[in-house]
Amino acid sequence: MADHTEQSIVIGADVDAVMGVIADFAAYPEWVTAAREVTVLDSDDAGRARRVRFVLDAGVLTDTYVLDYAWAADGTEVSWRLESSDLQRDQLGSYRLTQQVPGSIKVTYSLTVDLKIPMISQLKRRAEKAITDAALNDLKKRVEG
Repeated sequence: MADHTEQSIVIGADVDAVMGVIADFAAYPEWVTAAREVTVLDSDDAGRARRVRFVLDAGVLTDTYVLDYAWAADGTEVSWRLESSDLQRDQLGSYRLTQQVPGSIKVTYSLTVDLKIPMISQLKRRAEKAITDAALNDLKKRVEG
Protein backbone atom coordinates (compact mmCIF):
# COMPACT_ATOMS: atom_id res chain seq x y z
CA MET A 1 0.00 0.00 0.00
CA ALA A 2 1.31 3.45 -0.95
CA ASP A 3 1.95 6.06 1.71
CA HIS A 4 1.64 9.81 1.17
CA THR A 5 3.68 12.55 2.79
CA GLU A 6 3.68 16.31 2.30
CA GLN A 7 5.94 18.98 3.76
CA SER A 8 6.69 22.63 3.07
CA ILE A 9 9.57 25.07 3.45
CA VAL A 10 9.97 28.79 2.75
CA ILE A 11 12.84 29.76 0.44
CA GLY A 12 14.18 33.27 0.05
CA ALA A 13 13.98 33.53 -3.74
CA ASP A 14 11.51 34.04 -6.56
CA VAL A 15 9.54 31.35 -8.38
CA ASP A 16 11.87 31.33 -11.40
CA ALA A 17 14.98 30.77 -9.28
CA VAL A 18 13.43 27.88 -7.34
CA MET A 19 11.91 26.25 -10.42
CA GLY A 20 15.20 26.71 -12.26
CA VAL A 21 16.99 24.57 -9.66
CA ILE A 22 14.21 21.96 -9.66
CA ALA A 23 14.33 21.75 -13.49
CA ASP A 24 18.14 21.48 -13.73
CA PHE A 25 18.31 17.68 -13.54
CA ALA A 26 21.91 17.52 -14.77
CA ALA A 27 23.01 19.32 -11.58
CA TYR A 28 21.14 17.00 -9.16
CA PRO A 29 24.23 14.87 -8.37
CA GLU A 30 25.87 18.09 -7.08
CA TRP A 31 23.24 18.72 -4.40
CA VAL A 32 20.96 15.68 -4.02
CA THR A 33 22.93 13.41 -1.70
CA ALA A 34 21.66 10.05 -2.98
CA ALA A 35 21.66 10.97 -6.70
CA ARG A 36 24.50 9.15 -8.44
CA GLU A 37 23.33 9.78 -12.00
CA VAL A 38 20.44 11.76 -13.50
CA THR A 39 19.75 11.72 -17.24
CA VAL A 40 17.04 13.58 -19.16
CA LEU A 41 15.66 11.06 -21.67
CA ASP A 42 13.08 13.30 -23.37
CA SER A 43 12.16 17.00 -23.33
CA ASP A 44 9.12 19.00 -24.42
CA ASP A 45 9.13 21.82 -27.01
CA ALA A 46 9.99 24.35 -24.28
CA GLY A 47 13.10 22.34 -23.34
CA ARG A 48 11.67 21.08 -20.04
CA ALA A 49 12.32 17.45 -19.10
CA ARG A 50 9.47 15.04 -19.79
CA ARG A 51 11.23 11.77 -18.90
CA VAL A 52 14.17 11.50 -16.50
CA ARG A 53 16.22 8.47 -15.45
CA PHE A 54 17.62 8.43 -11.91
CA VAL A 55 20.25 6.20 -10.34
CA LEU A 56 19.98 6.60 -6.58
CA ASP A 57 22.15 5.14 -3.85
CA ALA A 58 20.73 5.77 -0.40
CA GLY A 59 23.09 3.39 1.37
CA VAL A 60 20.80 0.50 2.27
CA LEU A 61 18.66 0.92 -0.85
CA THR A 62 19.69 1.57 -4.41
CA ASP A 63 17.27 2.08 -7.28
CA THR A 64 17.23 2.96 -10.95
CA TYR A 65 13.97 4.49 -12.08
CA VAL A 66 12.34 6.70 -14.73
CA LEU A 67 9.88 9.48 -13.94
CA ASP A 68 7.46 11.22 -16.33
CA TYR A 69 7.13 14.97 -15.64
CA ALA A 70 4.32 17.48 -16.23
CA TRP A 71 4.97 21.22 -15.86
CA ALA A 72 2.23 23.74 -14.99
CA ALA A 73 1.77 26.44 -17.62
CA ASP A 74 2.11 29.19 -15.00
CA GLY A 75 5.50 27.84 -13.84
CA THR A 76 4.45 27.25 -10.23
CA GLU A 77 4.16 23.47 -10.16
CA VAL A 78 5.82 20.35 -11.49
CA SER A 79 4.46 16.87 -10.94
CA TRP A 80 5.73 13.41 -11.80
CA ARG A 81 4.71 9.78 -12.01
CA LEU A 82 6.78 6.64 -12.03
CA GLU A 83 7.28 4.99 -15.42
CA SER A 84 9.64 2.18 -14.35
CA SER A 85 11.71 1.16 -11.34
CA ASP A 86 13.70 -1.67 -9.82
CA LEU A 87 12.25 -1.21 -6.31
CA GLN A 88 9.05 0.85 -6.66
CA ARG A 89 5.59 -0.14 -7.82
CA ASP A 90 4.44 3.47 -8.05
CA GLN A 91 5.53 7.02 -7.25
CA LEU A 92 3.58 10.25 -7.53
CA GLY A 93 5.08 13.54 -6.55
CA SER A 94 5.00 17.28 -7.00
CA TYR A 95 6.57 20.57 -6.04
CA ARG A 96 4.04 23.43 -5.65
CA LEU A 97 5.38 26.97 -5.33
CA THR A 98 3.31 29.78 -3.79
CA GLN A 99 4.38 33.39 -3.30
CA GLN A 100 4.58 34.39 0.37
CA VAL A 101 5.90 37.93 0.17
CA PRO A 102 8.13 39.41 -2.56
CA GLY A 103 11.33 37.36 -2.63
CA SER A 104 9.90 34.51 -0.53
CA ILE A 105 8.39 31.30 -1.90
CA LYS A 106 6.64 28.49 -0.04
CA VAL A 107 7.62 25.17 -1.62
CA THR A 108 5.34 22.22 -0.87
CA TYR A 109 6.73 18.79 -1.67
CA SER A 110 4.18 15.99 -1.99
CA LEU A 111 5.26 12.36 -2.39
CA THR A 112 3.46 9.03 -2.61
CA VAL A 113 5.58 5.90 -2.94
CA ASP A 114 4.62 2.24 -3.18
CA LEU A 115 7.57 -0.13 -2.82
CA LYS A 116 7.86 -3.61 -4.31
CA ILE A 117 9.71 -4.79 -1.20
CA PRO A 118 8.01 -5.14 2.19
CA MET A 119 8.99 -2.62 4.82
CA ILE A 120 7.85 -2.14 8.41
CA SER A 121 5.40 0.78 8.37
CA GLN A 122 7.21 2.70 11.12
CA LEU A 123 10.50 2.49 9.21
CA LYS A 124 8.75 3.47 5.99
CA ARG A 125 7.21 6.58 7.60
CA ARG A 126 10.59 7.54 9.04
CA ALA A 127 12.24 7.08 5.63
CA GLU A 128 9.55 9.18 3.90
CA LYS A 129 10.00 12.01 6.40
CA ALA A 130 13.78 11.86 5.97
CA ILE A 131 13.44 11.93 2.17
CA THR A 132 11.10 14.94 2.14
CA ASP A 133 13.09 16.80 4.81
CA ALA A 134 16.35 16.26 2.90
CA ALA A 135 14.78 17.20 -0.45
CA LEU A 136 13.40 20.50 0.85
CA ASN A 137 16.44 21.44 2.93
CA ASP A 138 18.85 20.58 0.09
CA LEU A 139 16.71 22.57 -2.37
CA LYS A 140 16.71 25.57 0.00
CA LYS A 141 20.51 25.40 0.38
CA ARG A 142 21.00 25.12 -3.37
CA VAL A 143 18.68 28.03 -4.22
CA GLU A 144 19.80 30.36 -1.44
CA GLY A 145 23.40 29.27 -1.33
